Amino acid sequence: MCLAVPMKIVELKNDSAGVCELDGTRYDVDLSLIETPSLQEYVIVHAGFAIEKLDEAEASARLELFEGMAQAYREDETGPAGEGE
Repeated sequence: MCLAVPMKIVELKNDSAGVCELDGTRYDVDLSLIETPSLQEYVIVHAGFAIEKLDEAEASARLELFEGMAQAYREDETGPAGEGE
């Protein structure tokens, strides 16, 4: 399964390429599908392509949702947090 995730544009290399960041990790991203990409904008990235712009509030909400899903997965794999300590 593939997911599209919100990332922040932190570097513009040229008209169609840049670097986006998620949780401190940087990724080369194709920006050719986004009209006038700008530094510090949030975009949805899927398979290395930015496919949609997001405002900061929407990006934060989606990232929180992903974190909640990851936490639920971790608890399912290991049991609830704090159990067995």
